[in-house]
Amino acid sequence: MPPRLRIAQLANFVGPVSGGMRVAIDALGKGYVEAGHERILVIPGKEDSVTETELGQVITVRAPRLHKDYRMIATPWRALDVLDRFQPTSIEVSDKWTLSPAARWAHRRGLGAALFSHERLDDMLSMWFRSQFGVEAAVGALNRRLSKEFDAVVVTSRYAAEEFAHTGAKLWYVPLGVDLENFRPDRRDVENGPVLGPDGSFQRPVQLCYVGRMSHEKSPQLGVAAAVELHRRGVPIELNMYGTGPDTEPLRELAGDAPVVFHGFVKGREEVARRFANSDISYSVCPAETFGLAVLEALACGTPVVTSNRGGAHELVDPTSGEFGPPHASGIADATERLIARLGPELRVASRARAEQYSWANSVDKMLELHTRLAEEGGSPRRRFARNGRGKG
Repeated sequence: MPPRLRIAQLANFVGPVSGGMRVAIDALGKGYVEAGHERILVIPGKEDSVTETELGQVITVRAPRLHKDYRMIATPWRALDVLDRFQPTSIEVSDKWTLSPAARWAHRRGLGAALFSHERLDDMLSMWFRSQFGVEAAVGALNRRLSKEFDAVVVTSRYAAEEFAHTGAKLWYVPLGVDLENFRPDRRDVENGPVLGPDGSFQRPVQLCYVGRMSHEKSPQLGVAAAVELHRRGVPIELNMYGTGPDTEPLRELAGDAPVVFHGFVKGREEVARRFANSDISYSVCPAETFGLAVLEALACGTPVVTSNRGGAHELVDPTSGEFGPPHASGIADATERLIARLGPELRVASRARAEQYSWANSVDKMLELHTRLAEEGGSPRRRFARNGRGKG
């Protein structure tokens, strides 16, 4: 019988309107508990608190606000005090910044520590600063340090793994999953008929959607710019933007008189699924996304996806389930027009089939294999894990 694990998950930037990272953390935590293990989640909050849930304790550590929606733990020792009380068998850190000292905390106690890489810092920061000058060297130094401190680095895509090339990191490959029960085609409750008639003419506007944070590093501006370009070309579209973030007003200005509608944050996963299912095409066009849960959620609803031709999201979309193009307005607009020509029931069936290849059960199994090894071998970088483990689980 496998040992009972006590897994501590730690994360920053988790708040009421969090997207993919919170979904992933919670889905994995749910799987840990359902497999018979104990789990706590340590995140930043307005004040210190402990909440008992069916999926273990959720502990908030008082932390300053970086944005109206997000906080970051500025005093990591307070999070480490929580770990001392919980006495985990291993830890899983979803943060490369202030919570990285948790790896040293774990090693001093002979415990294993895994870093879950949810973002690719080199490309993300280059997008923020609109320049790669100095970014590559700084991020490379940080990743080399993290690779030495953590026993394993969990990556969700080949694109995510590339950031850790030549760092000595012991990579553990874990594609994420999708909630196939909630995200499903029958959430579609609006049926307006086909987009294109028998002669190839448009019967109605194409319903596009973007679901995600309205912030530059997620590239919503690329989706809006593509919609503006399609509108300029005379393609009848409507782009529905679902989400909130600091770039909402600049995005409104970018949209101009194009048919782009900003709906704000959508509460409830069922409602998110309904918005996906009622769309003809979903945009997940960020070229720096390490995975792209929104891609799988759209596909699971039977909605094909347009992505950029690079990044983790691109790895999820194959010719049966969408199109991709260069990450600029014309490239995404071209991909959208190619996909419009293919819209129909067969494409929706194929999109769902693609999503069904990714289950949370498989993700949980891979992570539990890692946590079991960390618990059995203890924590010391490049020790037995390095000699006996396979880098990609």
